[in-house]
Amino acid sequence: MSFSFSKFAQEVKAESAFEVLALAKTLIADGKDVIELEIGDSPHAPPRVAIDAGIAAIEQGHSHYGPSAGIHEFRAAASDYVNREFGLTTSVENIVAGPGAKTFQTLFAEAVLNPGDGVLVFSPYFPTYPPSIARRGARMVLSSLKQSRAFRPSVDDIDHFLTHDAAPKAIILNSPHNPTGGVALLEDLVEIADLIRGKNIAVLSDEPYDQMVWSDTHYSLLAQPNMLEQCVGAYTFSKSFSMSGWRLGFSVSSTPMASMLSKLTNTLLSCVPPFVQLAGAAALSEALTERDTRMHEFRDKVMQLVTHLNQVPGISCLQPGGSFYAFPNVAEVCNENRISSHGLAMYFLEGADNHKGVACLGGECFGEAGRGFLRMSCSEPVERMIEAVEFIAASIRNPRNVAEYLVKRPQYRLDQPYKIA
Repeated sequence: MSFSFSKFAQEVKAESAFEVLALAKTLIADGKDVIELEIGDSPHAPPRVAIDAGIAAIEQGHSHYGPSAGIHEFRAAASDYVNREFGLTTSVENIVAGPGAKTFQTLFAEAVLNPGDGVLVFSPYFPTYPPSIARRGARMVLSSLKQSRAFRPSVDDIDHFLTHDAAPKAIILNSPHNPTGGVALLEDLVEIADLIRGKNIAVLSDEPYDQMVWSDTHYSLLAQPNMLEQCVGAYTFSKSFSMSGWRLGFSVSSTPMASMLSKLTNTLLSCVPPFVQLAGAAALSEALTERDTRMHEFRDKVMQLVTHLNQVPGISCLQPGGSFYAFPNVAEVCNENRISSHGLAMYFLEGADNHKGVACLGGECFGEAGRGFLRMSCSEPVERMIEAVEFIAASIRNPRNVAEYLVKRPQYRLDQPYKIA
């Protein structure tokens, strides 16, 4: 190859869940029984009403270019949805369609960040936040989420960022939180809004798990007074409506920001397919009862997984406030076996047994603050998740197997023990 890749391209890291997914699928193809807890995908089919609407839209010819901001029917349905669900006051002009929620990370960064600007990110963090910030030459400033605080965002750290950073410009808030399951309480959002209101600070309120709040109600920062002027809310159909492969989502923001996001969408991907948007509009309007049933099922699965994890010696796990992930603390197990938490996850997948494995993710896949934890998705049936926990418990009772695995995979050796709170 005669050319060189850019510095950004050489340093960017892919989302680890998809890398582990690829390995798990390879092992499954080779005949291994793998219980997949690595990917955050719903196991359910999309709502029938959405499928029928999508098919009808294709048959009616809605398979050509559409407006970059999205078709009117979809934007109206999305506006009605957030107004009803979260108490917002929006119209079509506040909505922009996107291929899921992830793209809005990049568009938000393009819209507000200049080189050298500071962006406060709560860690552990979703692994595509850093590339979106790095593309703009901005700086990621980290605030560590603590298990002792149920992984809620620290308002004190926000205050410190605003008053001490050289060029504070943006905050990324993810609640319910991936990977920890932490949820920002209403009192947190009130304090955050009071801190940033009227300042030259923009917030990406990343809310893919808006319907997965287990201990309270989902509150959006956008609902706080005047926060629609400073926030971009990002939503997706992947979780609540089991439409991950349809690649559909939307943003909610002020009309000037929505106009900017529409222009940037035009330069990046032209538009979201209109037939996909019509399927999404049908889901927002007609599949809410089915959605709520699925959410109750996810809640029960999360609670059962956490209950069984807490019965394993050396593992402690909070009941998450939201999302469909368990985030168990495995620092004690890692320290005893001198293996990193991601190494422990890979041991469960490929090293503990030749015929069986469990696919999950080490917490450091989500930043340094995730070290000593695992992330487990609740996409498998309850019986399989319990089977996975039993497999994990049996696998860590044999330290010789772990030691043999580290001989083959020395990159997972833990040099310094994790701190145990």
